[in-house]
Amino acid sequence: MYKKVLVVDDQYGIRVLLKEVFSKDNLIVFQAANGKQALEIIRLERPDLILLDMKMPGMDGLELLRRLRRLDTKIKVIMMTAYGELDMVDEATKLGAIGHFTKPFDIDELRAAVIQQLVS
Repeated sequence: MYKKVLVVDDQYGIRVLLKEVFSKDNLIVFQAANGKQALEIIRLERPDLILLDMKMPGMDGLELLRRLRRLDTKIKVIMMTAYGELDMVDEATKLGAIGHFTKPFDIDELRAAVIQQLVS
């Protein structure tokens, strides 16, 4: 059975890059540009793992994570942050995020972390 990954980021380039990278690993990749789209995909598709950008217009990553936890406590979440958002990272960890990557991240490291989480 294929694993599902949801990439939530308001930057189109990052979504496309990650979709390309994970498609080579036979993962089903969904993309959302904002929290509202992400919640819809989460309800419909129940992804195994979410790569979640911290700063987005409208609903930010933390608010989306709070809402996600009300829906499902088991979905794994890895945060993507810009430099200097460490207070938000602490909050995300309390909400159950399993890790974070600071942009610009090493794509191979991020890929390895995602694969490791999906097989464990």
